[in-house]
Amino acid sequence: MRQLALWTLALSLAGCGTSAAKNTSVATPDDPPAAATKSSEQAKKAVVKDDDAKDDDANAAVPTKCAKKDPCVPSTGYVKKLCKSSFPSVALSFFRGGTPWQRGYLTRKTPTVNASGGVSGDGFLEFDEEVIVLQKRANDYGGMQVSGSMGGYYVLRWDGTCNDLAGEELTFNKPPQAKTAKIEWRFLDENTQQALRTDEKLNEIINARRKECKGASSGEVSKKCVDLDKKLTDSIAKTVRAGIDLPVPDKHP
Repeated sequence: MRQLALWTLALSLAGCGTSAAKNTSVATPDDPPAAATKSSEQAKKAVVKDDDAKDDDANAAVPTKCAKKDPCVPSTGYVKKLCKSSFPSVALSFFRGGTPWQRGYLTRKTPTVNASGGVSGDGFLEFDEEVIVLQKRANDYGGMQVSGSMGGYYVLRWDGTCNDLAGEELTFNKPPQAKTAKIEWRFLDENTQQALRTDEKLNEIINARRKECKGASSGEVSKKCVDLDKKLTDSIAKTVRAGIDLPVPDKHP
C-alpha cells in the first residue's frame, strides 16, 4: 500500500510539472505586445493614406500641397497635364499669396521654350520676372539638352504657360520689384474675373481699360491703352499676391 501511494504521488507531481511547462510556453518574452502590433498596422495604414492623398492632389483642379519638397512642387502627373496647354486662371491660383509653392526670379532675359512640347508663350521671359517652380530636374530633359551646367527647372509663368530654364537662369532671391508676364484679361475664366472685380481699385482699372481700348486686343491702339494694359497686369498681380479669394477655375487640367 505504501509503495502504491508513492507511485500515485510521483505521477501527480509529474502531471503538475507538465501543466506548468505548457502554461509557460503560451506567452514568451519574444512575443510582440498587442499594442505594438496595432501601432505597426496603423503606421501601414497611414502610409497608404498619404499615397492616396498624393494621387488625389494629382487629379485636383488646383493642388494645394507639396508632392515633393526642397523645393515645394506639385506632382509630376499634374505638371504634365498643366503644361500641355495654357491655364491663366490656374496660374493665378498658384501665385496667390499664402500658397506653398516656390517662387523664382529670372537672372536674365531668356527666350521661351517648353521642351515637353506644350504651350510656351511668345517672346521672352524678362529679367526679374517671377515664376513658380514646377519641377527641379537634371540638365537633360526628355532627351533634349538644355544649356547650362547647374541642372534646371520647369516653371509656370503668370500668363499660365510653362517654360524650361537652366539652373543659372533662375534665382530664389527676390528682387526689389518682381516683374510679371502679361496677364490677358480676356483669357481669364469668367468666375475668376468676377472674383477679381470684388477689389474696387482693380475694378476701376478694368473698366478704364475697357473704355479706352474699346475691346481691342491687337493692331493699333492708343498709348493710353498700352499703359492701361500694363497697369491692369500689375494691379491683378498685386491683388493676387495679397491673397484675394479665388474660385476653382472653370478651365483647369
